[in-house]
Amino acid sequence: MNDLVETARIEGQVHYHGVDLYSSKVDPVEVRRRIGMVFQKPNPFPKSIYDNIAFGPKIAGFKGDMDELVERSLQKAALWDEVKDRLKESAWSLSGGQQQRLCIARCVAVQPDVILMDEPCSALDPIATGRIEDLMQDLKSDYSIVIVTHNMQQAARVSDMTAFFTAEVNEEQDRRTGVLVEYDKTERIFTNPTEERTENYVTGRFG
Repeated sequence: MNDLVETARIEGQVHYHGVDLYSSKVDPVEVRRRIGMVFQKPNPFPKSIYDNIAFGPKIAGFKGDMDELVERSLQKAALWDEVKDRLKESAWSLSGGQQQRLCIARCVAVQPDVILMDEPCSALDPIATGRIEDLMQDLKSDYSIVIVTHNMQQAARVSDMTAFFTAEVNEEQDRRTGVLVEYDKTERIFTNPTEERTENYVTGRFG
């Protein structure tokens, strides 16, 4: 997301199907097509509901039936029945939970391989959160989903595998570095973790 920003500094490598995504030979636009992103706060475009879904495929040169693609994407996001009679209305007229599902529909419309979700429910009420979590369960049969969440109950409910990270602080350089503490099946992370730091966090001793 930042690799075209001149002041951005990148260290290390991120491998996707054996390819370093930060290689100079990799097209960032193609990466963004293959790896979709859903942000913490719903961010629909200032366009109609229909145009929010159609925007990405149009940019990617989609030549098929756009109406069918929009409908299919909204159905995958469990939103079609709620908006099918108001597709020309502004996306901003939707509720917060509906906007987030619209953003998920917009994401799947370009048929990515992976969907990254950054705290996708933190701005939503419990009912909308439940709908998003149900949606994740439905989508994971077709997509690899990586979700970042500070809500341990949510992680336990929706994930198959869990990674616990902490931050190390370098006071000399005033920098924080994320460190992977443990990665395992979700059930084991929450019931019998290997690392003491994981157990302390899960049991509420810190955090």
